[in-house]
Amino acid sequence: MCGIFGYIGNRKQAGPLVLAGLKTLEYRGYDSWGIAWLDNGSIKVIKKVGKIGLAAPKFPPSFLALGQTRWATHGGVTVANAHPHFDCHRRVAIVHNGIVENYQEITKSFKKTHLIRSQTDTEIISHLIEEELVIRNNFTVAVRAAFLRLKGLNAVVALDKDNRQLVAVKNGSPLAVGLGKEENYLASDALGIAEHTKKIIYLGDNELAEISGKRVSLYDVKTGKPKKIKISKIDWQQKDEGLGKYPHYLIKEVYDQPRVLARINKEAGGDISYLSRLIARSFGTYLIGCGSAAYAALTGTYFFSEIAKKHVNFSIGSEFTFQEHFITPKSLIIALSQSGETADILEAVKKAKARGGKIGALVNVPGSSLFRLADYKILIGAGQEHAVLSTKAFTGQIALLLLTAYSLAGQAESGRKVLARAVRSLKIVLNNHTQRRVKKLAVMLKNKDHVYVIGRGVSYPAALEGALKIKEDSYIHAEGFAAGELKHGVIALIESGTPCFVIAPPDETFPAALAGAMEMKARGGIIIGLAARNNEIFDYFIEVPDCGQASIIPNVAVFQTLSYYLAVLRGADPDKPRNLAKSVTVK
Repeated sequence: MCGIFGYIGNRKQAGPLVLAGLKTLEYRGYDSWGIAWLDNGSIKVIKKVGKIGLAAPKFPPSFLALGQTRWATHGGVTVANAHPHFDCHRRVAIVHNGIVENYQEITKSFKKTHLIRSQTDTEIISHLIEEELVIRNNFTVAVRAAFLRLKGLNAVVALDKDNRQLVAVKNGSPLAVGLGKEENYLASDALGIAEHTKKIIYLGDNELAEISGKRVSLYDVKTGKPKKIKISKIDWQQKDEGLGKYPHYLIKEVYDQPRVLARINKEAGGDISYLSRLIARSFGTYLIGCGSAAYAALTGTYFFSEIAKKHVNFSIGSEFTFQEHFITPKSLIIALSQSGETADILEAVKKAKARGGKIGALVNVPGSSLFRLADYKILIGAGQEHAVLSTKAFTGQIALLLLTAYSLAGQAESGRKVLARAVRSLKIVLNNHTQRRVKKLAVMLKNKDHVYVIGRGVSYPAALEGALKIKEDSYIHAEGFAAGELKHGVIALIESGTPCFVIAPPDETFPAALAGAMEMKARGGIIIGLAARNNEIFDYFIEVPDCGQASIIPNVAVFQTLSYYLAVLRGADPDKPRNLAKSVTVK
C-alpha cells in the first residue's frame, strides 16, 4: 500500500514532477516518503518521515527521478526504512509495493556480505539485483532474475544510474506506464499520470517494462520474451476542486453524498437493468467486498431477499478464497471496491475466474485492476475520495444494489422513489439542526473508551459500518452487533455509563431493536437512539426520517459525521487516520 511515481524525459524537472505525482497518490501511504534522482552521474536522495502534502524541497535539474510514499509493512516508520533503497554501490535505487514473503531466506542466500541500511524487506531486492548484475551484466535481465526469486505479490521499480533508465515489474500490486512525447511516466495508479498523458500501459501480472525517455519495451517475466504493448486511452480525469469551504476532505465528501446519490438515481438505469438480468440468469450469485465494501455487500443480501425474493450469497473478500470451491461457469461474482486495487478482492476474483465464474464489479475507479478484470462493470461515479474513510463510494454502492434489487423484482420505478426518499432523509440528517445534536453527542463521547452499536435487518450492516467509522477515525473502540445477539454473550460488555447506539427505523425490526435497547439500559448503558421518532427508552435521540429499505444511507451518515467530529476533538487527522491507507494493495 504505497504511492509510486517515476519520470524520465527531456524536461529536466524530474524531481518536482515526481514530488507532485506523489502528492496525488498520498492516499496510498503517508508514513514516510522519499525521492531519488540522477544528478551528474550519481543518485541523490531525500527521505522524510511523515506526510508529503506540505513538503517543498528544492531539486536541481534532472531528467530521471523515482519516489514513493510508504505504508509500513516490514520495519518501523523511520527515515532509514523510507524508500527508495539502494545496493551497496548506489548504482540501483529501488521502490517497492508488496511483501517479500521469503526475504529471510533470500538474505541467508546472499553470496557476499552486503551493507544493510534498513529493516525492510524492500532493501534486499536491491542487493539481489546487485548480485545478479555480477552474473548477467545486463540490468533488465538482472531485475527479471531477481524478481523471479521473490515470493508474494509485489511491484518493484528500479532506477539504474549506469544505463539511465527505469525497469518496472509486477505481480499483483498495480503499476501503470504513461507515454509522453520524449518522456515517460510510471505510477502505482493511473490517477497520478492522467494530468500528463492520456496514453497508458497497464502492466499485467508477470510483466516487465524497460523505460527510457524515448521508448518503452515490454517483456514476459517468466520467459524473458518481448511482448506486444497494449496502449489504453484514458478518457477520464479525476477533478480535484480542493476543499472549498470545508476544513477537511472527509466532511466535504460526506456532504457530497446527496448529489452523488441523486445522480445515480437519474443516470444508472441502463447499468442497473443489465446487472439485474445477469443476476436473474446466474446459478449462484455472490457479493464480495472488504471493509466498508463488505458491509455494502452484506446489505445487498438483505435487499435481494426482501425486495426481489432472491437468494444472494455474501463473503468478505479475504475469506472468499476459502469458499470458492463451489464456483462454476454459471456463477456470478459481484465484487465491490472503491479503489479497484484491493489485493484480497483481486485474488478472490482471479480464483473465481479460474473456475469459470463470471465477474461483475461495482467500482469507483475506471481503469483500475478490478475494472479491467471484470466481465461486467458498473462505475459508481462517486468522484475521487481523498479521505481514507469511504463515504460517498459506500453509499453509492448501497444505492446501486438497492436499485438492482428493485429492478430484479420488476419494480424499477419504486426503487427510484425509495432512493429519492433516502436522499431527502440524508439532507435532513446533514442539516444544521441535526448536526448540532451530532456535535453535542461527539463532545459527550470524546473521552469514552468503548462504544457499541446494534441493529436488526438492514440496520445490522449499518451498525457494523457505523462502528467501523468510529474506530477508523477517532480510535475509540467500537463494535457493531445484531440486536438479537446481545443475550448470546455481547451483553457482558455493557456496564454503567457505556454508550450504546440503537438503530431503530420504523419497520418490522423496530420492536426488537427497542427490546435490545431495554436490555442494555437495564445494565446501565446510555442509550442513543437513531430513529424516525423519539422514545422514552432513549437517553439521547437523533432523528433520522423514514426512507424504507434505504434507511441504512441516512443512518450511516450520522456515524460518518460523528466520527469526523470525534477525530477533530481528539486531535486526529480525519482524512488520514493512523495505520490506514486508502488502497489496500497487500494481503
